[in-house]
Amino acid sequence: MSEPEKSTPPNWERDVLEKLALSAIQEQRRSRRWSILFKTLGFLYLFVVLFIAVGWFGGDGVSIKEHTALVDLQGVIASNEANADSVIGSLQNAFEDKKTKGVILRINSPGGSPVQAGQIYDEIRRLRALHPTTPLYAVVDDICASGGYYVAAGADRIYVDKASIVGSIGVLMDGFGFTQTMQKLGVERRLLTAGENKGFLDPFSPVDPKQQAYAKQMLEEIHKQFISVVREGRGKRLKETPETFSGLVWSGEKSIQLGLADGLGSVESVAREVIRAEEIVDFTQQESLAERLAGRLGATMAKAWSPFAQGGVNLR
Repeated sequence: MSEPEKSTPPNWERDVLEKLALSAIQEQRRSRRWSILFKTLGFLYLFVVLFIAVGWFGGDGVSIKEHTALVDLQGVIASNEANADSVIGSLQNAFEDKKTKGVILRINSPGGSPVQAGQIYDEIRRLRALHPTTPLYAVVDDICASGGYYVAAGADRIYVDKASIVGSIGVLMDGFGFTQTMQKLGVERRLLTAGENKGFLDPFSPVDPKQQAYAKQMLEEIHKQFISVVREGRGKRLKETPETFSGLVWSGEKSIQLGLADGLGSVESVAREVIRAEEIVDFTQQESLAERLAGRLGATMAKAWSPFAQGGVNLR
């Protein structure tokens, strides 16, 4: 007799469906893991590229061999432009890097605030005393005038292009007077103050001779400070003439003859031939958009509430 046929389990369809469903779930999990892995690697790659682009990782400010450190001072020296905090922070980072062989401060500035310029100058002198084996050279682009030259005077040497504009060792306070215009328009100025000099040099009031004399005296004091800094920084190299501190400017070529600069040179040539570290690493701090907007807003508010809103004391 033949053997009886084996009976098929009554729930075989359900078992097959469960196995298929379980297999599909496992496949989805494997796909999800691979997707997460690739996305993570993609994000890591983008972050590395971003860090390199902004100089946080393997970019500017980092070098594994001896280099020339570069710090830029560009534009008007003021609290919201080429401000002392950012320049000083950049210089400190440059000097503190163990691979820095020399520092170049590249200047392209018409001047600006005597306070901001003075703070940068003082920090340069401090850092030079703290790091006596690390020289600092100023390299001038288009212009190094007034407050810009105030800063440059702190460098060991100053290099210029033959067509650079150098000098303007003087101080000014600028503003406008509108009294005649107001009279023609029939406008009356109503200024209330507590303190006889609170409306100091108000542009809508006639000039007060006493206030004008006081302002000139104050400018003379700041001018003497400027002259002292230049004499201290340049020493015997400076060939003083009656015009040296008159506010005049000279070409780079002429400034060398007057002892205001030491020679012709660019960032690349100074790094290569003077410092002898051809690799240049930029340590200049860059402000974010939010920081720039906040700085401009603060400066605008300060001007709005300042008695010197119409002008101000400038090394320009």
